[in-house]
Amino acid sequence: MLVQILEQVINGLLAGAYYLLIALGLSLIFSLGGLVNLAHGAFYALGAYLAIVLAEHVGFAGAFVLSPLAVALIGLLIERFLFRRFYREDPALGLLLTFGLAMVAEQSLRWVFGAAPIPFSIPPALKGQILVGDFIYSRYRLLMLAVAATAVAALWYLLQRTPFGRVVRAGVQNPDMVAALGISLAPYMASIVGISVGLAALAGVLLAPISGVHPAMGAEILTASFVVVVIGGLGSFWGVVLAALIVGVVRGLTVYFFPPAAEASMYVLMLLVLLFRPRGLFGERIQRFE
Repeated sequence: MLVQILEQVINGLLAGAYYLLIALGLSLIFSLGGLVNLAHGAFYALGAYLAIVLAEHVGFAGAFVLSPLAVALIGLLIERFLFRRFYREDPALGLLLTFGLAMVAEQSLRWVFGAAPIPFSIPPALKGQILVGDFIYSRYRLLMLAVAATAVAALWYLLQRTPFGRVVRAGVQNPDMVAALGISLAPYMASIVGISVGLAALAGVLLAPISGVHPAMGAEILTASFVVVVIGGLGSFWGVVLAALIVGVVRGLTVYFFPPAAEASMYVLMLLVLLFRPRGLFGERIQRFE
């Protein structure tokens, strides 16, 4: 029984890892730009579909690198010509924009690739299992955990240990002061959008061989990612990290002990957190992007 519980905990950490890759982007875009990006899941789905297309020409390793980069470039274009117009507008307008963009993206994927799920196999080199005593676990899933942890560590370093990160954090806390210093947040916002949607696409590439690829996959993952952001607290890097891991582990253990409540567990957890911490676990006061 202990081995099975450990397996579910690691499965939960894995789920938390790809929730995290998406939730961090959601939190960053909202914290700096004041835009709730309902289209974020579409970039996750687009990353998975591009990986399938690219893998036929450059292999899985090439698709793993090129798909997130391509989606990041698409995100930069969308930020320049769409998102940027709505940072200073009523938040409801941003919601309508990104909701419409998500619908257009999903239907476009359905039109180009069809509505049926598309299988995407794990590369032969990454297949197999790791055996430690009685514990057996997929080699590919462990690789997913390692890649996600590396991506999150790199993002933390960028935000906490570089001049770029200092400006972004100052822009989140006090955009008026940043503007008074003569620093324009527009290029930083564009970079944040590119990084955020690239991370979402990376999650799509990693998860595609496990869950399959279908047009509605972005909408499915988006809800869980929003739950993670709400639990962790807007403007808090480590709050989102902790929330993603907690949500993943709680969901994994619920799958083992009471499967019918697996999906509901994250919403119950969110309710409990908000009852005692309305801002989330480590939520901060933030000012709107100016």
